[in-house]
Amino acid sequence: MRALLVVNPAATTTSARTRDVLIHALASEMKLDAVTTEYRGHARDLGRQAAESKDIELVVALGGDGTVNEVVNGLLHHGPDLDRLPRLAVVPGGSTNVFARALGLPNDAVEATGALLDALREERERTVGLGLAAGTPGTEDEAVPSRWFTFCAGLGFDAGVIGRVEQQRERGKRSTHALYLRQAARQFLDEPHRRQGMITLEQPGQDPITDLVLSIVCNTSPWTFLGNRPVYASPKASFDTGLDVLGLSRMSTAAVARYATQLLTSSPERGPHGKHATSLHDLTDFTLHSKVPLPLQMDGDHLGLRTSVTFTGVRRALRVIV
Repeated sequence: MRALLVVNPAATTTSARTRDVLIHALASEMKLDAVTTEYRGHARDLGRQAAESKDIELVVALGGDGTVNEVVNGLLHHGPDLDRLPRLAVVPGGSTNVFARALGLPNDAVEATGALLDALREERERTVGLGLAAGTPGTEDEAVPSRWFTFCAGLGFDAGVIGRVEQQRERGKRSTHALYLRQAARQFLDEPHRRQGMITLEQPGQDPITDLVLSIVCNTSPWTFLGNRPVYASPKASFDTGLDVLGLSRMSTAAVARYATQLLTSSPERGPHGKHATSLHDLTDFTLHSKVPLPLQMDGDHLGLRTSVTFTGVRRALRVIV
């Protein structure tokens, strides 16, 4: 088997020595080309090259969720094709690794490499669904290129938090769960639209859901992790179904305290709920419109401001080694 290993040298939880050990372990089992990323978007370019090659059967992403997202977008540049495209494998190297952990992989890079090699020997794989977001036709964002996401997207509050975290990381701060919690508190205090939501969710054949302050789109469950604690925004979300949405129409201090507590105590059976919470399951097509430009994030990557985003849940999009 010929495989491409895409290595993010800035991955926060793997050292250069660890990466060398992992590369040697993988190379002992396959014909491996290891490439270290050198710029933002490089992993996407490598994934596209692998998809367009005729002899690469497997692409391994060694890094965090951002690296995985780039590789996936490269592999699916021309759209899903299960019979033709290389399979994907993930070795977690980031601070959270939601996609890898949602697949059931160990959060330790060395253990995950061992699990990957076992899966290859036993020919274990699964086909997963993914989310696709694009600019909405007839709006000012219609020319925005489409982009795949593996586990979540968000328009509004949570994307604002991620934008703040990225600013802190550019100033040299480490990506920690405490950093995310601090920036979430600051985003809440500075949020100009928390009393009157700007977001409307529209789906074919259904009445629109208006005045949402927060909108989280989930492709799997859990939504994220705080350390080893899974957080379930949409407990029913799955790689085997369409997309799920959690929307909140109020973010007063009392409401935030209530829903934050529900998130922290959420389980596979119960997520946030209440008068101002909307939960939708297994959606194939829907659009989020905003009255004002709001931040957008996908797989934990801040993508700037948007006023309208159309989402599609694509079943059976990619084969993944598990």
